[in-house]
Amino acid sequence: MAHETGERIDAEAGGESPAFGYFGPADPQWPVLISVPHAGRHYPDSVLARSAVPLATLARLEDRHADALVMGLEEQGYGIVCARVARAVIDLNRDPRDIDRRMIAALPHGQALIETAKSRGGLGLFPRSLPRIGGLWRAPMPWAEAHARIEAIHAPYHAELERRLRMIRAVHGQALLLDVHSMPPLEPDRFAGALRPDVVIGDRFGASAASRFAEVAREVVLRHGLKAAVNHPYPGTYIAERHGKPAAGRHVVQIEISRDLYLDAALREPSAGLNALRAMLLDLAESLREEINRAAPPAALPIAAE
Repeated sequence: MAHETGERIDAEAGGESPAFGYFGPADPQWPVLISVPHAGRHYPDSVLARSAVPLATLARLEDRHADALVMGLEEQGYGIVCARVARAVIDLNRDPRDIDRRMIAALPHGQALIETAKSRGGLGLFPRSLPRIGGLWRAPMPWAEAHARIEAIHAPYHAELERRLRMIRAVHGQALLLDVHSMPPLEPDRFAGALRPDVVIGDRFGASAASRFAEVAREVVLRHGLKAAVNHPYPGTYIAERHGKPAAGRHVVQIEISRDLYLDAALREPSAGLNALRAMLLDLAESLREEINRAAPPAALPIAAE
């Protein structure tokens, strides 16, 4: 038995995997693919047995109901790769080497790990702690379990993104991954008097996508009456870094949407604002598609150079 913290999107075309679901056409209809890596709500019993906090605390790591934001886009011909497994189990937007050593027991000698600000702050590949909460787990996990999670969940998710981006580029000449996240409402004092953004668009300062795509995204957000920021404070993390190769015709744009726009006051369940955000994301996908088509070469590019 395992636990879920809510229902997820479903579709007849959905792929089956313990790591993710795929929703949308089997063959790429449009040059835009959508990723939702932090909406997973599946908590295996083996993970909950290690937890030092209630399930509701682990759920604070989720991009709560971010999958609901993209619901319906598959009916418009857009492919969606959506996480099934909760972020507390493994973070799909982290380098698989970005592991806090304090999380692991019996780490093999010489095992290559990296240390980043994310893992030092408790939010590496295997989240260790939350601000104002502290540690999440009763004890470190064995390396064998950590490795099994990487192989069964993280690796298949990224292999699916890679496979579908290659398919799209082979058909359309270019491919764009729209990586959808949600964020806690930002504190106004982080912006030195500037308006607090409702949406943060990230392209790793042009490293993960041609700059015109972030500008198109910003225009869409403003058109829907929302405030936008680009690359601050969220420029994009591992998904954008790994899959964004603008020189090879593969672009990744990350979008972070403030949870108070589409969730209730407790930031737990969808609110009346959800439909407006769905409309904005459909407009965004369509606008990015149009921008790609304007700039795309007349024939598909070879994929061997990737």
